[in-house]
Amino acid sequence: MSHLLEVKDLEVKFALRSGDLTAINGVSFTLDKGEKLGLVGESGAGKSVTGFAIINLLSKPGFISGGKILFNGEDISSMNDSKMRNIRGDRISMIFQDPMMTLNPVFTIGTQMIETLKAHRQISKAHAKEIALEKLKKVYIPSPEKRLSQYSHEFSGGMRQRIIIAISLLTDPAIIIADEPTTALDVTIQAEIMDLLRELCDSEQMGLILITHDLAVVSEVTEKIAVMYAGRIIESGATNDIVNDPRHPYTAGLIRALPGGVLKPGEKLHQIPGMMPTLTDIPLGCAFNPRCLIKNGICESELPELLDNGHKRMIACHMRN
Repeated sequence: MSHLLEVKDLEVKFALRSGDLTAINGVSFTLDKGEKLGLVGESGAGKSVTGFAIINLLSKPGFISGGKILFNGEDISSMNDSKMRNIRGDRISMIFQDPMMTLNPVFTIGTQMIETLKAHRQISKAHAKEIALEKLKKVYIPSPEKRLSQYSHEFSGGMRQRIIIAISLLTDPAIIIADEPTTALDVTIQAEIMDLLRELCDSEQMGLILITHDLAVVSEVTEKIAVMYAGRIIESGATNDIVNDPRHPYTAGLIRALPGGVLKPGEKLHQIPGMMPTLTDIPLGCAFNPRCLIKNGICESELPELLDNGHKRMIACHMRN
């Protein structure tokens, strides 16, 4: 059975005067219709770059240097820009971190929604307005007719993010890529937005790629997780399996750092020592080895392969495989 999306050995580089830097190194995963995948890791792990590569929105000097991105069986990684525009924002939509950066402050919400639709569909303005109203209702925006004539500054952060989701739904996409969609929102609004995304994916049978550093959010929303570190996937599998029994020491560290659960009152949060390496300073062997508490000599010299441990779990760790 072919997958809705299949990323195979994706490699992304940034061309600098000093030479090419590898940001994504051999990333592979699949997504099926209606499936929800979490891409998890700290800042600098390569999550957002992977999301941008899928829709070919990499800023220069970034470029896809290897691998394939198959959408409905067609390789979209090497498509020219005019062909890609028929897919980007239409069949594959993206929700960005900051709604204020996405919405244009000088146009009304209605104008932006209608223009988005007319860019992808040969339809009248009246029909586009009908679809815009329908999508605003879908994301539970009250008084949608009134909202169409308002500007982005007239909405709260949570409402703005709902409008962004409504815009991403306008063309009935097959996949939504959500890049840290709740970062700027308070906790109660975060929960509402994540519930909304999950509900929409289930009702519309859309695939979701949720990019986040927050394992707690991912565990509530997704069915499977791919944990990234220094441009590679270091563990992947079913969400419940990974959250309840992390095998890679980095994944275990991320879960131990979550507040609640294992902590006693007054006890300090656990933290992983050190920091994510920069692209210019990725260590030999396993990139996590300078921060790892269970490393051995081989970890400092040989790069571990991402291997199936026989329980539908992929792990890249010399000490766990």
